[in-house]
Amino acid sequence: MEAFSDGVLAVIITVMVLELKVPKSADWTALQELLPVMLSYTLSYVFLGIYWSNHHHLLQAITRVDGRVLWANLNLLFWLSLIPFVTAWMGENHFAAAPVALYGVILLLAAIAYFILTRMLLALHGRESTLATAIGRDFKGQISPVIYLTAIGAAFFSPKIACALYVLVAVMWLVPDRRIEKTLAR
Repeated sequence: MEAFSDGVLAVIITVMVLELKVPKSADWTALQELLPVMLSYTLSYVFLGIYWSNHHHLLQAITRVDGRVLWANLNLLFWLSLIPFVTAWMGENHFAAAPVALYGVILLLAAIAYFILTRMLLALHGRESTLATAIGRDFKGQISPVIYLTAIGAAFFSPKIACALYVLVAVMWLVPDRRIEKTLAR
């Protein structure tokens, strides 16, 4: 499951980078025109990196999977596979309200899918498992969907505020979550 997921995430990132178009002219203004596209790409790359890293740590804390876990993982990968589409739409349209809102919807659905995957793994491994000990209360996992919902609503009156909220979630998750590493080290 880990190798398959790593491969899918690698393809998602590859598709996303292939959406970047080379400027038609060789002056700096041509690059300036691509700034929204590059900013949306960078944000999405960070989110995909966060998901990859946390998914990797999550799978290090388990000993087995079942059909429910496999389907929950596919659900997560489905929502992550839509990130290149919403990233391109948001960047190409200079962070207009609808693309920024849809970006948040996809991030929200990916967060819900990750939550479901975690719950399926917890159900399989039990409340006393290494995974359960490592996850604990999962404050960041609980607050992120709330911020996404706020950002989706904000996108319709201020896409900049919505994007700032997405960046806030990314920054919050960039601080390494060492719960699983610490638990496994014990």
